[in-house]
Amino acid sequence: MTHPFLSRIPFLGRFVDERFLEHRRRSSSAAGIAVACLAVVLFEYRFFINHVWSWDLFAIAAGFVVIKMSLFAWYRFND
Repeated sequence: MTHPFLSRIPFLGRFVDERFLEHRRRSSSAAGIAVACLAVVLFEYRFFINHVWSWDLFAIAAGFVVIKMSLFAWYRFND
């Protein structure tokens, strides 16, 4: 079974199915988590080794935590 939008486009309907969409969702999630962890590691390196507080990396790490926990709570109470 293909996505309703993709069934209207014959070329994409053959290649894009639920498995493709699920793989895209999982890979995007893993990439987002990996990049957030990299930002945290880089922030800690700059802080502990160079003794520099990087507000931009701190904002990325804090934003990731806030978004992740907010979505976790939303899905927990609304699903």
